[in-house]
Amino acid sequence: MTATLSRQLNGILTEISIQNFADAVFVLVTQVGKVGNLIQVSLPATIPLQPAPPPDPLYPDVLSLPPPPIAIQLTPLLGHASSEHIQTLHNLYASQIATITWTTEAALPLQMSRKNVIVGIALRKTTPAAEKPELSEEERSTFAGIMSMIQEMLGNKVHAFT
Repeated sequence: MTATLSRQLNGILTEISIQNFADAVFVLVTQVGKVGNLIQVSLPATIPLQPAPPPDPLYPDVLSLPPPPIAIQLTPLLGHASSEHIQTLHNLYASQIATITWTTEAALPLQMSRKNVIVGIALRKTTPAAEKPELSEEERSTFAGIMSMIQEMLGNKVHAFT
């Protein structure tokens, strides 16, 4: 199965492609038309996944995401980030995308094993915020938009089997 989705996020065309292989799931998130940083995400099948918490009624527009497990393993495969802040951001993306993927795959019929997720990520540089450790509003908004797109794409996969 290969699925693609494009959408404008903060005025930037963001493209996501998900391809399912027998031994792994490949997710490409790009705003620049290429793979910038490739990260493999793995988690032993014995580690349980937590569901997403229910949406907070005080903040109905805030996306509810399943929390990445602490035993998650990130392995850089290709490329590198331009700064420690960007590397942390890419790791956050890879961990969350893999967790959403595993949570969705667990809902599919006959899903016996947990596949590795390989995330390719290339985001357009945001306005420098003096390399502060916290995320900027633009980074938060882009993150939420991308996670929403991933959930939409993988949710369509589950609905195709139900």
